[in-house]
Amino acid sequence: MYTLHIDDLNGTDRDIDEPNWRSRRMILAQEKVGFSLHETTLRAGTENDFWYANHVEAVYCVGGKGTLTDKETGKEYPITDGFLYLLDGHEKHHVSVEEEMRMVCVFNPPVTGREVHDADGVYPLIIEED
Repeated sequence: MYTLHIDDLNGTDRDIDEPNWRSRRMILAQEKVGFSLHETTLRAGTENDFWYANHVEAVYCVGGKGTLTDKETGKEYPITDGFLYLLDGHEKHHVSVEEEMRMVCVFNPPVTGREVHDADGVYPLIIEED
């Protein structure tokens, strides 16, 4: 059994704090369960472009308010507490944040925690070695 409290991640290498967002990585590839699980906070007033070309991501909003835009179709979706989106087609997307948003994110394949968004917003595919 694996347990933790989110606050145990503060200030560790699993606590990634960027100007627009903060991601605390609760489950990573090293846990060897086939997915990774993160709590990501998107800061109010920010504009964020993402594209997970190498991962499928599910995102569940548990607080805040913003707008998701599918950059391929231009379709917009309001994000509020209880809204989920699944990037099962590796969609390029934009998230505008009106009120700070708390998101629970699941990635497959799991991220290792060493990934950094490139200029296109893509995480490289890094495979955790045994």
